Amino acid sequence: MTMLDTLTRDAPPDGEGSLQVALDPADKIKGAKVFAVYGKGGIGKSTTSSNLSAAFSKLGHRVLQIGCDPKHDSTFTLTKKLMPTVIDVLETVDFHAEELRPEDYMFEGYNGVMCVEAGGPPAGTGCGGYVVGQTVKLLKQHHLLEDTDVVIFDVLGDVVCGGFAAPLQHAERALVVAANDFDSIFAMNRIVAAIKAKSKNYDVRLAGVVANRSAETDEIDRFADAIGMKRLAHFKDLDAIRRSRLKKCTLFEMDDTPDIVAAQNEYMKLADMLWAGVDPLDAQPMKDRDIFDFLGFE
Repeated sequence: MTMLDTLTRDAPPDGEGSLQVALDPADKIKGAKVFAVYGKGGIGKSTTSSNLSAAFSKLGHRVLQIGCDPKHDSTFTLTKKLMPTVIDVLETVDFHAEELRPEDYMFEGYNGVMCVEAGGPPAGTGCGGYVVGQTVKLLKQHHLLEDTDVVIFDVLGDVVCGGFAAPLQHAERALVVAANDFDSIFAMNRIVAAIKAKSKNYDVRLAGVVANRSAETDEIDRFADAIGMKRLAHFKDLDAIRRSRLKKCTLFEMDDTPDIVAAQNEYMKLADMLWAGVDPLDAQPMKDRDIFDFLGFE
């Protein structure tokens, strides 16, 4: 029996032409609402995730944000600096996880949001899915998920391979962040396909799209209507959001200008909506060739 046979013999197919390692039932996150945030690289997933975490915390919920990007900058607006990753600290103990303490890899950020940076393997040498899996195992071993109401996975770019789709095995709802442009909508379509594939064997369902860095949402809305998707929120391309990243803080720590207050209110509304529960969407992604024709702007 080969190593691949060992890994996949009990795994259900996760979509046409795909076979993934089955999630160990013992690693399932229980008791918390779990969200995975995806989107095109550079579209503002970390900004969205961090401000959403802050909004959930302001609603009185205990929040854990898990960054799933090797550059480990998901949580720095919450913690004010780059934190060591799970992979970094595991390496210091020669990957003997039992030697780690929670304070070695989990850090408290703005308004009590707990922050973990999973990190990733060196380029070209490993799988991001392994890193996510090890992070969840550590959190469960240290009973850190038992005191958590909301878990947010902030996931690397628009990569939809089995490794970086791993957070979808844990999530209840998946959100896609997109701008009102060709590239991010094209990436969103592929992410929707990945979510649909995972939903065949896991509890994850599509929640909808968060429009970001866009004055208008007409093309996002046109695409969403065409595939059976829903826009959950809209954040305009505000200089205040860019400045919040430079200041290493969330929008909730910025001066209360009208634009910032409007964005804060939109995040609070989104957090409240997600906590109350959004209906799962059964969106039907387009084939690449079809969406290319569909997004041919005049």
